[in-house]
Amino acid sequence: MHKMPVDPVQLSKFLSFVLRHKPDEVGLTLGPEGWANIDELVEKANAAGTTFARASLLDVVASSDKKRFSLSADGLSIRAAQGHSVSVELGLAAQEPPSVLYHGTATRFVEAILSEGLKPQARQQVHLSSDEATAQRVGQRHGKPHIFKVDAGGMHAKGFKFFRRP
Repeated sequence: MHKMPVDPVQLSKFLSFVLRHKPDEVGLTLGPEGWANIDELVEKANAAGTTFARASLLDVVASSDKKRFSLSADGLSIRAAQGHSVSVELGLAAQEPPSVLYHGTATRFVEAILSEGLKPQARQQVHLSSDEATAQRVGQRHGKPHIFKVDAGGMHAKGFKFFRRP
């Protein structure tokens, strides 16, 4: 079967969708730490109608400035680095955070956050950024951005756990 060239942005979005949220969409089962065999992923995605080659997947992983994906040491498996709604154990150790972190969101969510607090929603953790510029980019993906300044040092002192992806 000839595999057509794929748009890297679309492939990255597809990989994020499958590896973070819906592996069953293509009949894939993730391991407990979120790993999927690359050849199996390519085969099942192609069978389900999303056609790409292993080389295209590896190009997307290598060129991702946001480091959305990790490859296993042996190069046979892939996983999403963060943002899972499916249950996975990424093996990250809790760390002491900087005193301040930032959360970018759309202005339409501000009222709910102020009344209910920051929640992971369908994901496993709340995404926080170490700088305002990154939080701004995250927030504007969903509309007009609003940045929350988070007292991470105070939260850590109260027992909240913070994890940083590699």
